[in-house]
Amino acid sequence: MRFVLSALLYLSVVTSANALDIPALEALREGEMKKLNFHSEPQPVSDAAFYLPDETEHFLSNYEGKFVLLNFWATWCAPCRHEMPMLSELQSEFGGDDFAVVTIATGRNKIAGMTKFFNEIGVDNLPYYRDPRQRVARDMAVLGLPITVIINREGQEIARMQGDADWASDSAKAIISTLRQPAEIN
Repeated sequence: MRFVLSALLYLSVVTSANALDIPALEALREGEMKKLNFHSEPQPVSDAAFYLPDETEHFLSNYEGKFVLLNFWATWCAPCRHEMPMLSELQSEFGGDDFAVVTIATGRNKIAGMTKFFNEIGVDNLPYYRDPRQRVARDMAVLGLPITVIINREGQEIARMQGDADWASDSAKAIISTLRQPAEIN
């Protein structure tokens, strides 16, 4: 009996430790970050493959254990061109073992066009991932571009924004910093 009670107590502590304080995160939203909507419950993400430049399959599940800022974009998308340098700055500042900016060009985006796009805007630290048949985008109900999704360490969508934003803003950085902090056990 004591073992069962200990196990239940441990599970409640772990569950509490992994829970996000959504109201606290929402309070950090200022300016363009007000468009970032946190879900009341985590949502599943696509298990469809997207591709590296050499056509190797890659999956969102490869990032489990990290918070991910997932951005769907295209080479023809003017708002995407505007926000991509800010996503690059976010990756430079926060990217590592516990956080990654993942950019997926959805639709017909050729590697040469993606390379030109990144070269023209001075971005050299974001991946050249492609979703040519839009399987990942369709699975995740991406309508319009850009769409940015925040994925928790468990591989679930916890927030979404439609349209471009200043991801290098103090507000965006405060949200990412807060997400990356280990949850406190009360």
